[in-house]
Amino acid sequence: MIDDAQAVVIGAGALGSSVVFHLAKAGWRRVALVDRHDLASQTSPRAAGLTAQVRSTDLMTRLAMMAVKKIERFEADTGESITYHQSGSMKIARTPDHEEQLRDEVARGRRLGLDIDFVSLDEARRKTPFLETVGIRAVTYTPSDLYLEPVQIPAGYARAAARLGATLLPNTTVTAIRVRDGEVQGVATDKGEIRSPVVVDAAGAWIRLVGELAGARVPVVPTRHQLLVSEPISGVVSTQPIVRIVDSNVYLRPEKGGLMLGGYERDPVQYDMRQLPPNFDVKDLPLDVGVLRRLADTVLGQFPVLRDLVVREHRGGLPTMTADGEHLVGSVASTRGFYVAGGCCVGGLSISPAVGELLAQWIIEGEPPMDLGLMAPGRFKGGSDTEEALRAACRRRYAHHYWAVITA
Repeated sequence: MIDDAQAVVIGAGALGSSVVFHLAKAGWRRVALVDRHDLASQTSPRAAGLTAQVRSTDLMTRLAMMAVKKIERFEADTGESITYHQSGSMKIARTPDHEEQLRDEVARGRRLGLDIDFVSLDEARRKTPFLETVGIRAVTYTPSDLYLEPVQIPAGYARAAARLGATLLPNTTVTAIRVRDGEVQGVATDKGEIRSPVVVDAAGAWIRLVGELAGARVPVVPTRHQLLVSEPISGVVSTQPIVRIVDSNVYLRPEKGGLMLGGYERDPVQYDMRQLPPNFDVKDLPLDVGVLRRLADTVLGQFPVLRDLVVREHRGGLPTMTADGEHLVGSVASTRGFYVAGGCCVGGLSISPAVGELLAQWIIEGEPPMDLGLMAPGRFKGGSDTEEALRAACRRRYAHHYWAVITA
């Protein structure tokens, strides 16, 4: 146990572990990573582990590109081994509106230096042999997108941070955040007090509850996200790309000889963590494979291979959604020294290497290294002030995850 720290980070998922590692790498060795569960054990290891560099804004595209570069350098930076498959990704438009969206994405990506372009339907099928091109209007391809086993990111960062001197405190519950005259003083845990002028709330599904300990409102809604992995399928190899179908909000990628299928349902299950028992663990989250089978049905015309899918693994987590579909990253104006890293909107793991480095720089230097206002925790003014409005906005954003403009 450490009783005096330069920073305390609450939550040992991908975002929290990345922040702690980058603080320690920058020279802040007296830092603590605290989690009420085992390290890297909740939503992060249940993610799909896939990247998407072209995003809906310039900022998010830059951060996603930065994160891919950091994954490529992960072993050199951390000393931790990592396995990833840089097979690229394809995005499929089946409607005129989404074809236009892909044109905007190609223009944005190329303007920012990303290798992305349209490919012909024949080329798309060569890259993904189980794809049928009926009903497809346009396909883009990003060669440098990659996928990986997700637990490697948080576990690797946590181990690397510990070697640099960081203190890891798994199975430790934060019971209070000490604030005096608007400034963070430290935290209380079920194992003792830690004095610190900096606290980072990266508590994932519990981020709102931790924020409330500091008197801060963190406007997110934990939302169940599921995926499945099939038994091996003839013809599926690891070098085949990630595939996303915009209108159905479905993704596919290779996984151990089979296919991983995930997606975003129209009426997702949302959670209030106050209503769950204190010992709740994401591994006990109730799942419904029927949701995934219904999503698969929406793309059978393009992927008839899904018709007779045999499920080998079914998993799910509780990523946090925001009203506008963007992350929450940065300082909380009402409490000096209190920072938030969350609201991942089912994209936290893939972008965590970049977010962790930027937030660590912000904490150490006292100001953000670039304009991160798009992700400011206090950016929401009206519209989602009530719990009902927040839940409705988050539900709508989740249900149209791949849509640049929500028209339905």
